[in-house]
Amino acid sequence: MAARFATKAEQSKPLLRLLKPYIPKIHSYLVLRHLSTEPINPLQKQNGDEEKFIAQVVQLLQPPENDWNFEKLRLLLFSDSTTPSPTRLFRIASRLDSSSKALKFLDYLQSNSPTPDKNSLSSTFQAVLVIASREPSSQSKLLELYKASRERGIALTINAASLLIRCFGRAGMVDELLLVYNELHPSSKNTPVRTLLIGELLRYGCVDDANNVLDEMLELNAEFPPNDVTGNVVFAKLLKRERPGRHVSDEEIVGLVFKFGKHGVFPGKIQLTQLISRLCRNGKTDRAWDVLDNVMKSGGLVEAASCNALLTGLGRKHDFKRINLLMAEMKERDIHPDVVTFGIVINYLCKSRRVDEALEVFEKMKGEGDNDRFSVERDVITYNTLIDGLCKVGRQEEGLQLMKRMRLENGCAPNTVTYNCLIDGFNKVGEIERARELFDEMKKEKVPPNVITLNTLVDGMCKHGRVSSAVEFFNEAQNDGLKANVFTYTNLISAFCNVNNINKAMQLFDQMLSDGCTTDAKAYCCLISGLCLAGRLDDASLVVSKLKEAGFCMDAISYNTLINGFCKKNKLEKAYGMLKEMEDEGVKPDVVTYNTLISYSSKTGNLKTAYKLLRKMISEGLVPTVFTHGALIHGFCLSGNINTAMKIFKDMSSSSKVPPNTVIYNILIDSLCKKNEVELALSLMDEMRIKGVKPDTTTYNAMFKGLREKNLLDKAFKFMDQMVEHACGPDYITMEILTEWLSAVGETDKLKKFTKGYEVSAATA
Repeated sequence: MAARFATKAEQSKPLLRLLKPYIPKIHSYLVLRHLSTEPINPLQKQNGDEEKFIAQVVQLLQPPENDWNFEKLRLLLFSDSTTPSPTRLFRIASRLDSSSKALKFLDYLQSNSPTPDKNSLSSTFQAVLVIASREPSSQSKLLELYKASRERGIALTINAASLLIRCFGRAGMVDELLLVYNELHPSSKNTPVRTLLIGELLRYGCVDDANNVLDEMLELNAEFPPNDVTGNVVFAKLLKRERPGRHVSDEEIVGLVFKFGKHGVFPGKIQLTQLISRLCRNGKTDRAWDVLDNVMKSGGLVEAASCNALLTGLGRKHDFKRINLLMAEMKERDIHPDVVTFGIVINYLCKSRRVDEALEVFEKMKGEGDNDRFSVERDVITYNTLIDGLCKVGRQEEGLQLMKRMRLENGCAPNTVTYNCLIDGFNKVGEIERARELFDEMKKEKVPPNVITLNTLVDGMCKHGRVSSAVEFFNEAQNDGLKANVFTYTNLISAFCNVNNINKAMQLFDQMLSDGCTTDAKAYCCLISGLCLAGRLDDASLVVSKLKEAGFCMDAISYNTLINGFCKKNKLEKAYGMLKEMEDEGVKPDVVTYNTLISYSSKTGNLKTAYKLLRKMISEGLVPTVFTHGALIHGFCLSGNINTAMKIFKDMSSSSKVPPNTVIYNILIDSLCKKNEVELALSLMDEMRIKGVKPDTTTYNAMFKGLREKNLLDKAFKFMDQMVEHACGPDYITMEILTEWLSAVGETDKLKKFTKGYEVSAATA
């Protein structure tokens, strides 16, 4: 016991030494307390003396170093043969007007202190760094001071190291901040220091260096584990879209979530939502589910926003089973769904045409009955989503009733989108008058229509052949101040091109340009297509020039339309010129381009060019289609070169992935019969039967012509029976051939049976 008291006495000596100068003052305070009506706080008195002491030392340090009164300084600082506390020295140094003077003061302490204390020197040096950090060219000064501390053997305090790491990080001095950290004593590398270092490393893309520090923190029994600040820093930096350094995969981030979770640290609400959105956006909905499930089960805070992000991803995948599971989990864990939650579910149910289920979810939003604890106010967006879903499945009347119900909801009135959905719905089923009535109601209810309203009605009228009504409505809307856009004009131009009223289409195009309407390439291409179909290629070329002047480029479809137009007008040179221009503009010709040119080259007997185009087509990586082969076969047949046509046919049958169709067989059979090679034509008919290619009326007509020349009645009767069997009706050419032939050979009864659908070959037998 005596030893214990002796120990306590020993321990109290420094405290008594510290209080010794104040004992008379404390005694005076006790006397004054008896005489005064106002109590005096001894701590206030002590603080006042402390402040006086610091002020005296600072005053002595104000002159240049050469003028310091070292005797007074020594008496003040070391009067009792001890060095002032680290806190005192830090406060003194912090009040000096420059880092250089503070450094001189540090040197003085290091050289003159009777009892050198490492903590005192470290605290004083910390003050030097604080002053230097506020001076111009602070980064270079701090670096020099850091080097000086190493030369003097002064250890950095945790705060000093943090200051250096932060300042070096701000200046992008990555090597230096790593040096500061690596030379710290292990006990000083605490969680805040490590967190600060990781944040600075990630800022400059040093992911691997940051991971090395983080791995130590994430060990199960780590001395300095991560905290919430660490988690926020790491996830905020890694989830940034624009971030320097190497790519960090989604799987790496997910792995960090699981590792942090073992230490009870989880991504914040914003970071968790960002991560789940990112995973779902990258098609990794399963991993997004794993992340949210892990955070929930590990006790992390999960809010509706994160669940909404996962619901969006599940909705894109049409995974309604897990949507229901997540909604049930939210309810069980008391995570309050918001209007966005229900809106997401309703939206994806409507997009999947599961409108009845969407209506059920809509009714549950009020939280009435059963054990539903949450009530969510339905908003305009929710109503509009459901109304649009009903209209998309042809239930416009229910959508209309829902709009009436919407008006009864507090603070929920139909808006422009509501009416647009309903107008579009009635348009799609051809009820243009109802759509127009809704537009009139819109104006009556003072709901402003927009350009989408205009386009929806114009498009509906045009698609249902009411082009005049569309123009009338368009003019009326323009007069009411509802401005059209490029889509409005494009719909009208396309409609007039389809009815071959090219002049009106041209007039609307000119009106669009004069109105200053922002155009796009589609409007030009639509008119170009219409002009080409009408054979007005000069006008089409003029519009092409305007398109280029407006800064747009032709697409493959427009070039193909022009090429086809020039081919039809037998202007093959211009068509080939278009192909060259197409290639020069960087627009890659497609199968349609080559097929068009090959077809017209073959028809005009320019088979050498057709073959050249075929080789070019294959060299471009395009696969010839049945149309390509058919065009060449037809061309050789027209030129009388049936042998080459048959060679192409055989190559096509043996090596091509595209088998011959009825059209190709018809071309060959017709050509062979005209050449009086009926036996070869009959072999092709057998081949068609074996390969399952169904003959049509044209096939039989060609065979009947060939058989008539050879007077092969039995074969003709068999083909007549085949036509009856396969319900292949004769046309006027069939009847003309058979009537003339069978009448001449006295077989009119067979013709009558054939026309009535009876078998004719058995009677002959």
